[in-house]
Parts: sequence; structure tokens; C-alpha cells
Amino acid sequence: MSEPALSAQPLTAPATAENSQSGGGDIPESPPPCLATIGTVPDRDRIRVSLRGDLDLQGQRLLPDLSQALRRSDNGIDLDLTGVEFCDRAGFNVLLDLRRQALAQGKTVTLRASSPQVERLLDLTGARELFVQLDQEAADAADTQGSHQDTEQELRTEVLHLRRAMQTRPTIDLARGILMATFHLSPETAWDVLVATSQNTNIKLRQLASDLVRTVHGDPLPKAVQEQLMTAVAKTESASTVSDSPT
Repeated sequence: MSEPALSAQPLTAPATAENSQSGGGDIPESPPPCLATIGTVPDRDRIRVSLRGDLDLQGQRLLPDLSQALRRSDNGIDLDLTGVEFCDRAGFNVLLDLRRQALAQGKTVTLRASSPQVERLLDLTGARELFVQLDQEAADAADTQGSHQDTEQELRTEVLHLRRAMQTRPTIDLARGILMATFHLSPETAWDVLVATSQNTNIKLRQLASDLVRTVHGDPLPKAVQEQLMTAVAKTESASTVSDSPT
């Protein structure tokens, strides 16, 4: 049995008094700290990764450590997200980035367990199908089987979920295209608007995308959905203005 190789560390240092005091000019404020930690444990040809804390925009700082764990593994990463107390779309993009890296390397990312916050986000966005799911019974069975059988089963499950995801992908892409053309958004920003509206209206992403596509044929969105959609667009425009303003 391999020895656990755990790591859990905050990824930013607190601001010191010297940094907080201004001498002759303004000193930029330190970015908000990353409130999530990561732990890794080798498990035969895979790496078990546990995330704890708040997975938000600052969670992007975890991506280098996650990428390193993925490279160290032979077949991929098993995620334990039961310790994630908060997760928004920015934090969820970290997991999507990790999955894209795994596919490029011929590996998989599985979800062994998730917190209620992550479960809700998976349901709202319809992104659960993008990840291989392992319940506890399947995980225990995998521990007693050979690595060859594990890999074969994981790949079969991955193909199944990818096929299901592809069934809704064209509709989502059409909805993103409508938002891009209507509000002059980038593909990434249009995705963020869809996810934010899905979260704020408690409507699954694929259903929201279908409703949005039907507006082209004259079917209006419900007023509450329209309001949340415009709010999400306004927030992205405001964020873009702030990032483009001179410091």
C-alpha cells in the first residue's frame, strides 16, 4: 500500500504592514486570497485529489497543482469534492479546464463524491455528463479489481457520457451564438452568461439553451428569465469595463 502524499496549503500570503502602507504613491492592493486547499494521494495508476474550501475565481490558482497531479498519474484523477463549501461558475471552470487537459492526455477525471453545492451546480449546468461518475459502491469495487479492468470500464463510461453530452451540445452552441450576436460577447463570456442565468433561475442549462433558441421563432422568454439574462450580461460588461480601465 502506497504512503499518502498529502499537500494542503493556502496559495497566497497575507498582506504585510509594509505592503499595506503607501510611501510616495499608491501600491496596488493584494488580490483576494484563495480559500481552497488541495490534497493528493497516489492510488496505483491514478491520483486521488481532495478539494476543500471555497472554489471561486481565486480557485484558478489551484490549476497548476491540479495539472501537475494529472501529469503524475498514468490514467487520470479521482476528485473528492465533499469538502467544497462554495462553488461558482468561475470555480467550476477550473474543473472543466482540468477535464480538457485530461482528454488531451488520453486520461479521465472522475467524481468520486461531491458536496451539495457542487451537486446543485452540476444539475443546473447539465455538466454532470461530462465527468465519469463513481458512487461509493463502484469505487470500492474498483479498489479490488485490476488496473486494466478499471481503465477499460472508465473509458466505456467516458464514451457514454460524451455521447449524451453531444446530444445537447448543438443547442447550447446555438444559444451561445445568439448571445454573441445579440450582445457582442465572446464565446467564453456567452458561456458565463448562460451558466449565471441557469444558476439564478434554477433552470437546467440545456433547457435554458432550448428556450433561448426558440426566441428566434418568436417564443419569448419568461420575464423573470429575461431579467436574469440581462443582469448577467450587464455584469460581464461591467467586469470588462473595469478590467480595461487604466490603473
